[in-house]
Order: sequence, then C-alpha cells, then structure tokens
Amino acid sequence: MTQERDYRATVFLPKTDFPMKAGLPQKEPAILARWQEAGLYEKTRAARAGREKFILHDGPPYANGDMHIGHALNHILKDMVVRTQTLLGKDAPYVPGWDCHGLPIEWKVEEQYRKKKLDKDQVDPVEFRAECRAYAANWVNVQREQLKRLGINGDWDKPYLTMDPQAEGTIVSELLKFAESGQLYRGAKPVMWSPVEKTALAEAEVEYEDIVSTQIDVAFEIIESPIPELVGAHAVIWTTTPWTIPVNQALAYGPEVEYVLVDIGFDDRSSLKVLLNPDRWREFLQRTTASRFGRRSINEVAICRSDELWRGKGSDLAGTMVRHPMRHLGGFFAEPRPLLPGDFVTTDSGTGLVHMAPDHGEDDFDLCKAHGIGPKFVVEADGKYRADWPWLGGQGSVINPKFNAPDGPICSDLREAGGLLAASADYKHSYPHSWRSKAKVIYRCTPQWFVPMDREMGQRVSTSQRTLRDTALKAIADTRFIPEKGRNRIGAMVEGRPDWVLSRQRAWGVPITLFVDRKSGQYLVDPEVNARIIAAVKQEGVDAWSDARAQEYLGDEYQADDYERVTDILDVWFDSGSTHAFVLESGRWPELQWPADLYLEGSDQHRGWFQSSLLESCATRGHAPYKAVLTHGFTMDAKGLKMSKSLGNTVSPLKVMETNGADIIRLWALSVDYTEDHRIGDEILKGVADQYRKLRNTFRYMLGALADYDPAEAVDVAEMPELERYVLALLERLDATLRTAVADFDFNTYVRALIDFCNEDLSAFFFDIRKDSLYCDAPSDPKRRAYRTVLDTLFQALIRYAAPVLVFTSEEVWQSRYPGADSVHLLEWPEVPAAQADLARWEALRALRQQVTEAIEPLRREKIVGSSLAAEVTVPDDAPDADLAELFITATVTRGQGAGVAVAPTEMNKCGRCWRHLPEVQDDGALCARCEDVVSTLEASA
Repeated sequence: MTQERDYRATVFLPKTDFPMKAGLPQKEPAILARWQEAGLYEKTRAARAGREKFILHDGPPYANGDMHIGHALNHILKDMVVRTQTLLGKDAPYVPGWDCHGLPIEWKVEEQYRKKKLDKDQVDPVEFRAECRAYAANWVNVQREQLKRLGINGDWDKPYLTMDPQAEGTIVSELLKFAESGQLYRGAKPVMWSPVEKTALAEAEVEYEDIVSTQIDVAFEIIESPIPELVGAHAVIWTTTPWTIPVNQALAYGPEVEYVLVDIGFDDRSSLKVLLNPDRWREFLQRTTASRFGRRSINEVAICRSDELWRGKGSDLAGTMVRHPMRHLGGFFAEPRPLLPGDFVTTDSGTGLVHMAPDHGEDDFDLCKAHGIGPKFVVEADGKYRADWPWLGGQGSVINPKFNAPDGPICSDLREAGGLLAASADYKHSYPHSWRSKAKVIYRCTPQWFVPMDREMGQRVSTSQRTLRDTALKAIADTRFIPEKGRNRIGAMVEGRPDWVLSRQRAWGVPITLFVDRKSGQYLVDPEVNARIIAAVKQEGVDAWSDARAQEYLGDEYQADDYERVTDILDVWFDSGSTHAFVLESGRWPELQWPADLYLEGSDQHRGWFQSSLLESCATRGHAPYKAVLTHGFTMDAKGLKMSKSLGNTVSPLKVMETNGADIIRLWALSVDYTEDHRIGDEILKGVADQYRKLRNTFRYMLGALADYDPAEAVDVAEMPELERYVLALLERLDATLRTAVADFDFNTYVRALIDFCNEDLSAFFFDIRKDSLYCDAPSDPKRRAYRTVLDTLFQALIRYAAPVLVFTSEEVWQSRYPGADSVHLLEWPEVPAAQADLARWEALRALRQQVTEAIEPLRREKIVGSSLAAEVTVPDDAPDADLAELFITATVTRGQGAGVAVAPTEMNKCGRCWRHLPEVQDDGALCARCEDVVSTLEASA
C-alpha cells in the first residue's frame, strides 16, 4: 500500500487578501473620503462630457430634521437611476437641492420663541427671517453629510437651495409670468386654514385623522313659504361643526329629495312640527330622544297622516324663508334665511337639509354666491370670532372641542333660545389636520391670491389647450408614469382640483411681489416694474420686498401711495414647483437641461411637487417640466404598520449605517418592490445582510481564482468547453435582463436577477463544477485557462452591474484587484461576448443534476459516502449527452433502465491530490494520471 503524502502545497487554491468579513461601518467612510479627495463627481462629469444626457431633477427634501428611512430610500433610488444611466455611458449629472422656505421651519423657530415666552410677532421680520434662514442652513448641512454617507454621488458642493437669492428671484420671476399673462386673481373663497399656524394650507399640507365631534340638530323656524302648512313649522339641520352656526346665512335642500312635515308631541302636551327627509327621521328621533329634547321628553311622533301635514319634493320648497334661532340678537341674526336648491345635498346622513355658512364651506360659498349672498369674514386668523360679532364675539377657538361641546357656549345659547333639538359628543369621523402642527384645520373664507384652473390662458403661453386644467391634463397624457397607475391618480386630482391658492399669511417665504391699485383693485402689470423687482430679489433676497423700496420699484410712472404692496408670501409648493426654472434653465448648472427626463419622489407627491411643478410649468411654458414621473411607496415597519415615534417602531438609517453599513441599506432599498408600500425591520435587514455576504463571497472567490491571471492566457469563446459557453450565454441573458430593468427602472428585478445569477448559476453550479479544474489542472491546461477567461469576463461584468447597488463594496473589490486604479464608478456598461449554447438542454442537465444531488444526500447523512465524489450514479437512458460525472461531481455516471436516479458508493480508490475516485488510482492516496503529471512538472521546476 502506497504511503500517503500531503499534496496540499501542489493544489492551486484561490489566493486573496480580500476579507470575508466586510466591516462596512469602518471601511465606508474611508472610501467616501477618497472619492471626495479625488473629485469623483467631477471626474464622472468629465468622463461623460459630450455624451447623450439623462437629467433627473431632484425633488427638494425639506431642510428640517435628520434624514429618515424615507429620505434614504428616495435618494438611493435616485442614485441608482443616475448611476445606471452613467454606466450606460450617458451624461447623467445629479444636482441635489433643498426646500428651505415655509411653515415647518417658521414653526420650529417660533417654538424657540415660545420656550422663551416671547411673541414672534413682536420681532422685526427681517431678523425673524434671518433666524429661519440660519435654521434651514444648519439642517441642509446636516442632511447633506448624512446623504453623502449613503454613497449618493452628486454635486454636493453646489446644491440648489430655494432660499438662495438667485432662486428667490427666479421664483418671483415665475410668479410675475402668471401676473403678466392674466393667470392671477384675488378673491375670497373658503380655503383650508390652520388657526394654530394662522395661515392658509394647501391640500398637500393636510392629513386626515379620525376624531370624535359634537353633532347637533338645530331648528330654524319657517316664517314664509309657498306651502301654507310649513309656516310656523321648523326646518331641521344637522351638523358636526357647531361653530359654523353663528355664521349661518341659508339652508339648502335637494331638489329631488323627498321631505315631510313631522309632528312631535311632548309629555307636557305641547308639540313641534319639523321638516326633514322621511328616511332620516328615525335617526333624528333617536338623537333627540337621547338628548331629552332639551328639557322635555318625546311621547309621540307622527308622520303626515292627515290633511293638515305635508309631504313633497325639495323643489317645492323654493321661496321658503326661515329665521335663525338666535334672531333675538338682532342685526345679522334677525335677517331671514332662504332655502336654496343644492345638488350636493344627500340623504346619507343628517336630516336632508343642510345649513349654509359661505365663510366655511366650498359648497356653501358657491351656492350662496350664486344667489347673491356673500361671506361675512367672522372667524379671525386665530380661530376666534371677530370681537364685534353680536354672538360670541372675541370667543373661540372654534376648533376647541370644549367650545363646541354639548355644554359649551354655542350649544348652551342655542338651547336657551329653544333652537337646539339634540346635541351629543359622540360622532366619529375623519377630519383634516395640519400635518405640521397636527391641529385641526377649518375652511375659512379670506381674501387670497389664486391661479384659475378654468380661465382661458393668455397669449404668453403657446398651447392648443385653452385652460390650465386642460393643458395639465394633456401634459399628463404625454408623460410616462412608473408605475402606470400614477397617471390616473394625478389625473383625477388635476381634473377635480379647485383653483390653486397661492397666498400664505406668514413671514418666511418668497413674497407675492404685486402692487394693487387702491381704486380699481387691479394688480399692476408693468414689465419694467417687474424687472426691477426681480433684479432686486436676485441680488438681495426676499428682504428686498419692503415698503421702503416701493417707490424705487414703481419708478417715476406710478405713486407708491396709490398702490397697496401685497405682503402675503407664496405657497411653498410654488417655490418647489418653480425649481425646474431655477435649476434646469438658469445656466448655473450648465450640465443640466430642460425638461428633465425624470422626476422621482414618493406617491404623496402626486398632490404635491409633481402637481405644483406640472401646473407651474404648464401655465408658463405650455407643458410639463418632465418626460417621466416615477413614484415609490412608503416604508412600513416589519409588521406593515406606519412608522411613528409614538409607537417606537421607527428605523433610523443612521443607526443602520453605524451597525451594518450603507451598502446594506442600499441593497435593502433596491431589493424591495418600491412601487408599493414595503417593510423594514431587524429580521428583514438580517436577510439582506445574508444576501450581501453571498455577493461579497462571490467576488472574493473570483478575486482569489484570478489572483495571478494574465490576459495572455485567455481562450477564444469558440475554443472553450461547452460549460463555459453555456455560462457566457447565461451572462448574455442576464445582461439583457438588467438592461431592460434599467430602462423600466425595475430595480427589484435588477437586484434579484444579479443575486440569483451569482448564487445559483455561479456559486452553486459553475464554480462548484470547475473548482476541480481550477485547483488541480495544470496552469497551462486549456480547460483551466478557459475557466479563468470566463471568470475574468464575469468579474468585469459583475463588478459593473453591482457598482450602482453596492457602491462601497464594488470599489473595495475593484481596488483589491487593481490597486491604485481609477474608481470603478468611472467604468461603462460591459461588453458581453456572444456565446452559443442550447439553453433548454442545459436546463434539463441542471434539473437532472439537482435530482442526483438529492439522491446522494441520504447517503451523505448516513455516512455511506463522504462526498458526492465517492458516489456512483445511474441515470435514465434519455439523459442528455455530456460529461455527467464532471457536472454531477461524482465518481461515475452510467445510463440505465427506468426513469429514476440510483446511487451507490464507489469501490474505486481516491486520488491523494484531487480526491476523485478513478479506476487508474491503484491505492487510496496515490495520484491519478493528471495529478501525477502536474506534480512532476512542479517538482521539476522547483
């Protein structure tokens, strides 16, 4: 028996210093520092200069607070878009930006005053705005470093800020385009108003929460009607906003709704006739019974059964007049109220009659305006009634539940006047809140500046569509949406939206730079005046808009005393909606161009930035500022719940980076189906980390296997073994899949295809089969050379595919193989060699290989064989032709009868170097012929 010898030194094992343990939290900052020192972003621009452009315009995050997981997902997706387009050879610059004006920042600065028990309104506005500017600048710097840490490659030294004087001047310029084309008007309409923040709000600034409100039924005495039976009876309305009763001016009925006169009897033998919808009177009875009808109890209810009671349609009520229950206060409250026809009146709830307060409802305002009834402007900015108002003057706030409670001042006064039929604080419903202060908002009629959606657009805009709404809807039809459902979502919003409320009553923002003629009420349109205003704001910022400089702007043609200088500021959505003009058109970033190829934000921006940008651009340029819009869903916790600090279920990307590194967050963000809401949590991140380790080990193996690779040893594809050609065909298929994924922005498919290829096609298949050739064949052996040629091809392709995803790890891998080389991120999409292979045949071989592996496993568990190399396998006769023993990594493979796979331990001896069981090996530990030749050659050259 041959004495066994240790042949390990003669085996060509992979050699690499690339560590299996990533240590990303420690390595990534150093890599980031090298990129910054080397000017990677500038090098990328230089490398792609003159190429086809791809412009992603960054939607500005708000400069307020640390980066959260939503920021991380959003910017990783943007970075993936930019990097993949760059990889394709395009010039894809990325200029980040921040939204710096608006209520959230102003609110935070006010909080600092409140803590000091100071009144912000007593501070000089210039000084206050300076504090807001400093607050925003601080958070811009904080967020910038946090986003850079994610590996986002962009022009971080030259971002765009909406508070930059040049940007503020451009925003003013865009506003004045609206003015010059006649697309502005000042009007009084009910708008969403925050009494806490004392300003109008856009729909995008409002969120809906479930609350419990007071519901009341109020009786209005009918004093005049074409129907004699109704005179002296009471029309009953139901509302969940008691605070609007002091501003009531009419009642509304549905013209096709049925109404009846109901006679209610009481235990004191008195009675009351009420008018309401017959389908609603039982619920009304339940409410009034529960409230004990003031101080009386109901003992009888009868619906018209006799000639003296009445039933009819709402249209019969035309001409009917009622009295307000607080008529004893005189003046406004003594005036009769008409019943008006309202198509919006339903019988889903209430009584079928609706009280109208044109100050506090859109339907109310429109219906009353159509009948010559205007708003009274009773509720002040802080939610209190005007001090001179006859009822509850100076009191409020109207959003205070105690003020509206059944025992509050409104209900108490109505009860005393005999007009309150029912009141209970138990009505559950959804109600709008300011997403910043979390306080309830109200509809409040105030003079505001609007952009009309349905007015014919001026000559300045070249478009075949006549109105802004039509132009915007046409632009939506012409835009690509990813996912496609976004088109219907924004389309429905634009189709049904009211006029755009531009004005806000705050201090921190871009002013509405208009002069209004005190006599005519018309704003001044003079291009020379506008040019002076724009130039001043671009030079000095928003503080340039002041009374002290009014005459300077008006020039010699006009007198400042004849004009009101508007002091409202612009809706912050107008700011961000104008960024396309400042960033893409101004020339400050000459590498950019208009329109953008892509806007990419969360799906909430269909009613926010996407829409404000669309409307702004359509009004001034006739079409959208983007060619495509991509939206992503929201990140939920591991259970699918919305993240909130109160629930303690938030996931901080900063902490994840401290523990796992940025590449793990990136891999997570690009693995989820971002088009829907998605999840993150510890277990999910553990799974992502496991996938990362597999990818890392794939590169580590290739680095080791290619340690001494010389391109001179490359083998032509035509001369390669069939297995190598098959793997190259798989690479070609992967390449096509990834190209399609990039075109579709389908990054979930991109990452999944890349991971599956590395795990299933390479590690579990190709690498597994070819390790024998790599370890044991002579370096000059054509099979080994062909394998390493394919490994080099795979490396060059996979490192490029992975670079946009694992930005730090790919750089580490690249520098490990090519120390001192330029960054991996300067490379372009790989050229994959074409290779012919019968993919269907190989899929059959792989399926058979899986059957063999499963058949061998029980023998391994029972230690009948130590490895698959010690197994002899029988496969069906119809198995495809190939070197099956090599593919299955077994001792032998023979074809036999039947359809199944049979396995038995081999009797052949094992080679002491390659461990294959071969008939030529005379004793265990002896060498096979191949290994004998290799060892002899090594010893001869030693």
